[in-house]
Amino acid sequence: MALLNKSIVSPVLVGRAEEVARLANAVATVQQGHGQVMLVTGEAGIGKSRLVGELRQQAVAGGFMVLSGYCFEDDLLFPYAPLVDALRTFLSPQPANALATQLGVLAAELVKLLPELTLTLPTLQPTPALDPEAEKRRLFEALLHFFTQRTQGQPPAPLLLILEDLHWCDETSLDFLHLLARRIPTWPILLVATYRHDEVTPALRQWLLHLERGRLAQEILLCPLKEQEVQVQLQAIFALKRPVRTEFLNLLYRLTEGNPFFIEEVLKGLIAAGDIFYADGQWDRKPLQELHIPPTVQAAVQRRTAQVSAAAHQLLTIATVIGQRFDYPLLQQVMEKPDQELLALLRELVAAQLIVEASADNFVFRHALTRQTVYAELLGHERQALHRMIGAALEQLYADRLDIDVADLAYHFYEAGEWNKVLLYAPRAGEQAQALATPHAAIEQFSRALQAAHQVRQSERLPDLYRARGLAYDIVGDFAQARSDLEMVLKLARAAANRQAEWQALLDLGQMWAARDYRQTGSHFQQALALARTWETPTTLAYSLNRMGNWHVNVDEMGQGIRYHQEALAIFEQLADQRGLAQTFDLLGMAHLLNGDPVQSAANCQQAIALWSALNERQGSASTLALLPLCGVNHQNDLAFPASVTPAACLACCEQALQIAREIGWRAGEIYAENVGGFVLWSQGEYGQALTWLELARALAQEIEHDQWLCINLRGLGDLEFDLLALPPARQHLEQALALANQIGATMQAHSLVGRLLLVDIGQKAWGKAVDVLRSQLPDDPSRQSINEQLFWRGRIELALAQGDADLALTTIDRFFQAAPHTAGQPISVIPYLAYLRGRALTALQRWSEAESTLQSTLATEQVQAAPRLLWRLQIALGQLYHTQGRARVAEQAFAAARTVINQIAATLPDPALRDNFIRQTQAMMPPPRTVTPLQAAKAAHAGLTRREREVAALVGAGKSNRAIAEALMIGERTVEGHVGNLLSKLGFTSRAQIAVWAVEKGLTKP
Repeated sequence: MALLNKSIVSPVLVGRAEEVARLANAVATVQQGHGQVMLVTGEAGIGKSRLVGELRQQAVAGGFMVLSGYCFEDDLLFPYAPLVDALRTFLSPQPANALATQLGVLAAELVKLLPELTLTLPTLQPTPALDPEAEKRRLFEALLHFFTQRTQGQPPAPLLLILEDLHWCDETSLDFLHLLARRIPTWPILLVATYRHDEVTPALRQWLLHLERGRLAQEILLCPLKEQEVQVQLQAIFALKRPVRTEFLNLLYRLTEGNPFFIEEVLKGLIAAGDIFYADGQWDRKPLQELHIPPTVQAAVQRRTAQVSAAAHQLLTIATVIGQRFDYPLLQQVMEKPDQELLALLRELVAAQLIVEASADNFVFRHALTRQTVYAELLGHERQALHRMIGAALEQLYADRLDIDVADLAYHFYEAGEWNKVLLYAPRAGEQAQALATPHAAIEQFSRALQAAHQVRQSERLPDLYRARGLAYDIVGDFAQARSDLEMVLKLARAAANRQAEWQALLDLGQMWAARDYRQTGSHFQQALALARTWETPTTLAYSLNRMGNWHVNVDEMGQGIRYHQEALAIFEQLADQRGLAQTFDLLGMAHLLNGDPVQSAANCQQAIALWSALNERQGSASTLALLPLCGVNHQNDLAFPASVTPAACLACCEQALQIAREIGWRAGEIYAENVGGFVLWSQGEYGQALTWLELARALAQEIEHDQWLCINLRGLGDLEFDLLALPPARQHLEQALALANQIGATMQAHSLVGRLLLVDIGQKAWGKAVDVLRSQLPDDPSRQSINEQLFWRGRIELALAQGDADLALTTIDRFFQAAPHTAGQPISVIPYLAYLRGRALTALQRWSEAESTLQSTLATEQVQAAPRLLWRLQIALGQLYHTQGRARVAEQAFAAARTVINQIAATLPDPALRDNFIRQTQAMMPPPRTVTPLQAAKAAHAGLTRREREVAALVGAGKSNRAIAEALMIGERTVEGHVGNLLSKLGFTSRAQIAVWAVEKGLTKP
């Protein structure tokens, strides 16, 4: 992405909806002839001009004439400065004849403000001079007449007068604007003025007071953007589909405090300098202390700091070294000044808008950029000395609470180069960051600790520090750094003959490799298990068994994997190890799901979630919350009895898992939750939203090179396209996923993808290829029903139906259902997709009654009502059954119901090609809808009444008697009685009054 050539300006106005609405209301009021004065205020860079620019566009679209004038810093002594700027901008492009028409007699007055008018109008002579006060009044009236005259042009148009940066405005202009504000209500003029509320001059303050007393203006105070709004701004600037990385957002927000100008300038300057860059699909940056403040922002900060005294600047310098927030006791300890003097300096900095008081003893820099600019001006030796002094002051002042301030202590002593102190505090700060789920902070602290350990040659500390940092790198998705650190741990452990550390390093490496190469995972886990069996440590053995069990599950050895997990479970239960139990239930949940038992899986997941919650283990919670939705009704469980997890609960679990993963910075967990969320939304018929979630997951998986989740994502995308009958793109994505699964040694995934490609072969009528796959893959025993084996059983059934062998299909369905877990005594509709296949087989065998009963009972199940992807298939199957029987009316009703669901699904699809193909393929599965004549349509719309019956109903609605109806229609009275009887029968009514009300409601007659 070539950002150096990109405009770093948000293409949309972010976070100002309420303010835009207020200005729009002012525009509407002025259009009705009532003038308005609007003041837009806020600090420098807050977006005043951007908001006014939005207003300008609205006004131009509404037919306004627009005049704009600006004040500049040296205009305070220049009378009429913003008005002259507005007039000059408006008049200078106009030729002489237009100027003469525009100005008329006013030209003789305005030439005093615009001497250059004499160049265009050589014969122009100024009016004779009066005394200063009278001259001022005459000029005011001329200006007032000029502005009001703009609204009386041909055609007349309301006027928008924009005057910006009134904090630099001269007193004479403010006097005129006070006059204009008093006169403006009777003219269609909108005066909009901007100013910085923290740089108000005495004259401007007096002007604002006049407006307030006279209730002449409305004020809009612009506040900094919220962090989420900055997120939206960044996505808009760089056209990003997914949110930017949390650590980058936090960094930018800390620097700019939500000031839009600062955000854009910082991005522009840092990208140009290469300090922040976008490469390989992700943001990255240099360390915070190396970032350069852009000159535009630096100059703005330096103007502020130059206004304070030398003593206040010294205090400001020390505060910048302390940090973005600093407290009074520490400041007093470092500066050694009496209270009265120190407070006076703090008041000076507050008055200069450099710091703000957060609480009684705490202060914070108003902008992080202020601190960064002042800090950057210090020499390296100065910084070190100040950091050393502040670290020592912290130790002395807070000796009883050092555990609370370890992050600050580690930071100051690291910057001071005090390595022994760094090794004392940085590891503890890293552990705190881990506990708070802030992995980037943990990486920073453990890196400091590692540097210190090397400096003071404490090699015995290295394994623990490398492991801690490696795990933090793994959480944020930095595979290369994580691998490097964990392999260093393994090397150090083996060199020191530390078997416990070696075992832990093997487990850590195995889990890390699971994202990329299951062969490496298996090798590491087998070594760890062999090591664990050499000493009597039950906990170590149980964790190794769990890891080996999960590996067996992922290489499609379900039974072996479950046995390992159950062995681990028995050990953890005996030890009452809650964390071990939570992990085991989570892994058993995954194993049972993949083994084709969603009910048992859900039970295990719920046990794990309760334990994770009690342990306050957020990463574990996110993992299991993302797993539980897969146990409910969804495309992965088409041939399994699903657990009782409602669609709403499924989506809520995904959203909760995603929120936790983002909060703790666990990027692999974020992908997991987004993938599952896509599956859930798709199963609920929300295909468009599902694609959005899957696209987000794929982008992040590619960004952090997580091949396992990328494989699952491509598989899910292929499944979705297959479900929408888009077979060529489905095959393409499934084949890409299969290649990736083989590359990383994910046998279970590869087996699953072979099964999915089998279904595509059947859909594309590649039956010989399908037969070959089934011959090698279909289990002999129908009780073998892992999630992969279900795919091959489904393939056998679908192929038999496609080739016209309904007997084989029905036999296979019944054998499979009888062997399925949790189905004893249940109707086949508890597995809706299997029941749908059975209904089709029974239809093909002309067992009409059984087929209709099966399809109707399945259609009525709660699961199907929540699964539109199956609903339309059942309705088409019923329509085909009725059509074959010659029951045209009910067949058409079933097909119509199917078309409704199909159109609802199609409406969610953003891709026109995917949408059109889906509609075309599904329509081909049904006969075209009957052509309905206008007469038939009218009859259908009115409960089947004939035209004559509708005429009678209309006259009944008009209050006519039978005799009057007979005369009106020129038929017999007895015939009318017959029609009224038919109306009562067909409409289910018992009185003429009901017919009359119905006729009015249907529009047959007027009330």
